[in-house]
Amino acid sequence: MQVTEFLTVLLLLAGAVFFLAGTVGLLRFPDVYTRLHALTKADNVGLGLVVAGLLLQAESWAAMGKLLLIWLLVLLASASVAHLVARTALRKGIRPWKR
Repeated sequence: MQVTEFLTVLLLLAGAVFFLAGTVGLLRFPDVYTRLHALTKADNVGLGLVVAGLLLQAESWAAMGKLLLIWLLVLLASASVAHLVARTALRKGIRPWKR
């Protein structure tokens, strides 16, 4: 196994761990705000690691550009959707969790 293949596998596995952590946060945290935070942060980092792993295997600059563009669009979309969900929850009177 070459070094790039090892790094690719390592980055993909690290991305999968972050996706799993985001899913656990979504299922375990007590309110919509903490769930949103866990899901968006962990998924964005997880996707970044997956894209980094795929960049090592990309065969052209065009493929690399497409992967980076996909990651950028997902970052923008997830931030916008998380903001809209949190704002809607706040407007409906859902209070943040306190001990």
